[in-house]
Amino acid sequence: MNSDPTFLTIAEASRLIAGKALSPVELTEACLKRMQAVDDALCSFITPTPDLAVAQARAAEAEIVRDGTRGALHGIPYSLKDIYETAGIRTTGQSRALADYVPARDCPAQEALNAAGGVLLGKTTTWEFAHGGPSWDVVAPPAHNPWNTSRHPAGSSSGSGAAIAAGLCLASMGSDTGGSIRMPAAACGIAGIKPTYGRVSRRGVLPNSFSHDHTGPMAWTSEDLAILLGVVAGHDARDPGSADRPVPDYRAALCGHAKGLKIGVPWAWMESEAPISAGSRQALEAALDVLRELGATVQPISLPPLLAYNDCKRIIALAELFSIHERTLRTQPDLLGASLRYRIIGGALLRAEDYVQAMRMRAELAAATQAVFGQVDLIVTHCAEPAGKLEPTSPHWMFTQPNYTTPFNSAGNPALSVCNGYDSDGMPWSMQIAGRLFDEATVLRVGDAYEKATAWRGRRPDIAALAAQSAAIRDAGATAPTSSAAAASPGPAATAPA
Repeated sequence: MNSDPTFLTIAEASRLIAGKALSPVELTEACLKRMQAVDDALCSFITPTPDLAVAQARAAEAEIVRDGTRGALHGIPYSLKDIYETAGIRTTGQSRALADYVPARDCPAQEALNAAGGVLLGKTTTWEFAHGGPSWDVVAPPAHNPWNTSRHPAGSSSGSGAAIAAGLCLASMGSDTGGSIRMPAAACGIAGIKPTYGRVSRRGVLPNSFSHDHTGPMAWTSEDLAILLGVVAGHDARDPGSADRPVPDYRAALCGHAKGLKIGVPWAWMESEAPISAGSRQALEAALDVLRELGATVQPISLPPLLAYNDCKRIIALAELFSIHERTLRTQPDLLGASLRYRIIGGALLRAEDYVQAMRMRAELAAATQAVFGQVDLIVTHCAEPAGKLEPTSPHWMFTQPNYTTPFNSAGNPALSVCNGYDSDGMPWSMQIAGRLFDEATVLRVGDAYEKATAWRGRRPDIAALAAQSAAIRDAGATAPTSSAAAASPGPAATAPA
C-alpha cells in the first residue's frame, strides 16, 4: 500500500477497504489532516464538513464490516464544487449574493454519491457562479495551484483540481461550460471529464449557461473517473436537458489498449489558428506516439475554425448568464465581484438576433463535428498551456482568447483532460481526448491506457513545502496568500509520493 493513503486512487483505496486492509475512518482522517496542514496555502475548500465526514466514515466502516461494500465508492472521501446544492450545508457559488444560502435538499449528484457510500469532506472553491474570476472581492480567496502556489489552478472548478492533486480528497464533482472541468484538471495535473451533454443531471447545480453547462467528475486517474461516472450518470426527468440513455459499465471498458481505434488530430487549431507552445507540441506528439504504441492509428482531420466555436459559445453563454443574474445586477450589484459584473453586462448588450443566429451557428458546428466522428473514433488535442501566475486579470480576456475545450461544449461531445508530462518548472502539461456522443467509455478507455503506459501518475506536489507555506501563513495571522505574496515565494517542487 502507498504509505500515504491520501495519494491512493479510488480504485486502489476501494480494493484495500473491501479487503479490510484500509479503514474508511483512517482514510478520511488522513484527508482531513492534510486539509488542516496545507489548505491555508491552497484555499481549495470554502466549507469543510469534518464532523459530517467522520460520521459518514464511521457509518461506512461499520456497514462494510457487517455487510461488505456497496461498491467502489463506499468509504471514499470526496468533495463538491460549491455550486452543488447540499442539504443543510451552505452553497455560496463563491458569491456574496449567496453567502448565507443553505439548501433544503441535495442535488441528484450528491444523492447518488451519498447512496454509493461516499464520504463528503466539504465544498470546494470556484470562480464566482462558475464564471467570474479569479477574484479577491468575493466570499473567499481563489484557490492556488499545489504544484506552485504562485500559479493559478485555472477555473472554474479550481478548488476541486487543487484539492485532488494535493491529496485533500480523492475525487470531486465539477462543472464545465467552456472547459471548467478540463482546464483545472490540466492546470493541476489530474484527470477530469466533461460527459456528453445531458449524461449527468444538472438539477440543483447553480447555472452558468443553460445550453452549455455540463456536470462531471474529477479525480487523479481516468479509471477513477470511470468509477465516479458510473455512479452519477443517468436520466433525470426533472432536468429538461437530461438524456434518457442507458449507462454502460465504464470501468469494464478499460482494457489497457487502443487497438483498432482511429484518432483524429485537428492540427490547424494548434498550428495556425491558436498556436501552442513548442513544449506543449512536443508533449502532445510524444503522447500520440504512445497511443500508436497502444494500437491506435493517428491521422489529421479538418474541423470548423476554433474561433467559430468560441465566438458562438460566448454569445449564447453571455446572453444566458445575463438572464440568470439580471435581477441581482440591477438591484444589488455590490454583492457581485467586479469580474462577474463586467461579464454579465456584456450579456446585456447582446441583441435577440445575436442569440438566435448563434444558436443556429451552434447547430451547424455540432453537425460538422459529428460528421468528423464518422471518420474517426476519437479527437485528440492539446488541452491548455501550463498554469501561469495567479493574479487579477482583465475580465475581457474571456471575450477574446479562444481555447481548445469550448468546441466540445458547443457540440456536446464527451471530452477528457489527462496529464501528459511536466515542463521544466514542474508544471503539468495536458492532453484532451474527445469522443462520439454518449461514448464516454471509449474516451476513458484511451485515457486509462495512456496513463498506465506512462509514468506521470506517480508524481505529486511537494506536500512538505505546502505545509511549510501554510504554517507561515498561520503564524503571520493571514487567512490566505495574496497573489503578490505567493508570487514572491517559491512554490513547492514536484516530487514523487513516498
